[in-house]
Parts: sequence; structure tokens; C-alpha cells
Amino acid sequence: MATFTLDDVRQRTYKARDAWWTVLLVDPLASRLVRFTANRTRITPNQLTVGALLLGLGAGACFAVATGPYLLIGALLYHLSFTLDCMDGKIARLKGTGSIFGAWLDYIFDRVRVLACACALMGGQYGRTGNVAYLWAAVGVVFLDMLRYMDALEIYKVRNQMRGKMRAAQEEAAELELAVRRRRGEEAPASTLQDAFQSAALQPDPEADMEERVVGDNPNAALQQGFNKRFPWYARIRNALLRGRIRPHLISGIEFQMGVFIVAPLIAAALPGAIIPVSAVSAVGMLTFELIIIYKFWLSTKDYGRSMGKLEHRIADARAELPLDEGTPVASTS
Repeated sequence: MATFTLDDVRQRTYKARDAWWTVLLVDPLASRLVRFTANRTRITPNQLTVGALLLGLGAGACFAVATGPYLLIGALLYHLSFTLDCMDGKIARLKGTGSIFGAWLDYIFDRVRVLACACALMGGQYGRTGNVAYLWAAVGVVFLDMLRYMDALEIYKVRNQMRGKMRAAQEEAAELELAVRRRRGEEAPASTLQDAFQSAALQPDPEADMEERVVGDNPNAALQQGFNKRFPWYARIRNALLRGRIRPHLISGIEFQMGVFIVAPLIAAALPGAIIPVSAVSAVGMLTFELIIIYKFWLSTKDYGRSMGKLEHRIADARAELPLDEGTPVASTS
């Protein structure tokens, strides 16, 4: 049987940055449960994913009852469901047992859990009060959850495409400029090509908010110049949060879910009618941070255009100094 320590769990499974809800309210418990599960059981990540869904459906069943005690139990079950949902990825990283199917299953079950709990929570309140606003609230919660994750995935995909093109252009420019130096008889610094490749190195960040970590001189920095110039104070706040592993996107899809399915039921157990106002506040917070992400993305596309323009000029200048056979592109920028 394995003998993973708590430090092993933290070092090998904690993300460099995560939602503050996860860092402060989930990881302290999840890490200890992961250590026990990895050392004492044969439970697989996919089994944990299924368990998380079942607990989420249990939370939904409690929400549907719509009375105070069941709202409290539903909120607790939802938190435990999310804890299991975090554990599956940690077990996969700790044991190296992750799979493409497991990632797909985790994503689909997350969406099913949100759909079921939104319908149960708001449907239960509608059944109790007859207020049709709860039905619209259910539609709003499901729509916002879908919008949030679709937008995050699309931005992540486009930024990957931009980084890939910048990487190819940087490598091509570096190779062509090195060839120009050699043709002139100049001795190129040994680190020239290596530094160019280093500047093209990217830090993968599969977080839900899809923000990019800025480390050293890399295309991520080039893609965020506009935002950093407009808001120089942002880097200080970001760095302070990152020291605690908390990402700057303070109200993401995770906090939105927890606001709707944990905070709102807890408050509503004592103050009936609080579910819609608390859900609305959570939605406004998430949308505010989503607009910030979209604004940063818009600025990064402008930075990308400027950066690619400079790289294309470097490539064109280098090609102009080389014979046709030597100026053949090394890597395509298209």
C-alpha cells in the first residue's frame, strides 16, 4: 500500500493558484482525505467523480423539500460534493492515474450537478411560494453557469492559438537571425537561440478562469502589456494573492456555485426569501469578473497583433539578407 505524506499531497496535487473558496474552505479537508484515500483504499478518481455527482443529487433532493432544515443539509451535501469533486483530480495527479475520459466525466457531471441543483432549489421554492420568479432564477443560474464555462474554454482555446503562432514566429525569427549572423561572419552568442526558445516557453494553466500566469519574459507578458500598462497596481494585488495560491479572479464559476447552492440556502434557512437576492449578488459578482477577463482578452488580442507585426518585420528583414535557399522559413507563422 502507498505511503503518501501530507506534504506529497500538497506539493503534487495543489494547483499553483486556485479559487479562494477551494484554497481556504476545501483544500485543508480535501488534502487529508486524499492522503487517507490514496494510502488506505483503492478508490479511483472516476469513482470519486461519481460519488461527487451522487452527493450533488442528494443536495438537490434536500433543496426540493424547501424547508429550513433540509436547506441546511442540502448546503452541507453540496459542499461535500464539491470536496469530492476536488479530490478526484488530486488523486489522479498524486497517483498519475488521470485520463481523458476522467476529465470529460468530471466536466459533464459538474454541469449535471449544477442543472439538477438549480432546478431542485428554485423548483422547491416555487412549489412552496408559487412565485414564478424562482423559475426564472433557475433558468438564469443554468444559463450563467453554461455561459461562464463556454466563454472560459473559448478564450483558453484562442489564447493557445495566439501563443502557438507567437512561438512559431519567435523560433523562425531566431533561426533566421542566427543564419544572418553566421553569414556576416559574426559570432552569435551561445544563448541567442536558447533565449528565444526560453521566451517562447509557456506556463500551462488549466484553471477555470483561464487567466495566464506571467513568469519572466514570455509571450504571456507580451499578450498582457496593454492591461498591465493601464492598471499597474493590478500586478501588486495579483502577486499578493498568488502568495496564498489565490487567483485574482475572485468570483469565478466556483464562487458563483457556492453562493447559489451553499450561501443562499444557509441564509434562506433563517431568512426565507433570501435565495434570489443572494443568487443575484453572486451572479453580479461573477459577471463583473467575467467582464474583466473579456476586457483583458480584448487587450491581449491587440497586443498580439502588435507583437506579431514586430516578429514578421524581423523575419522579413532577416530573409532579405539571406539567399533564397537560406531564407526558407523554418517554422510557419500562419
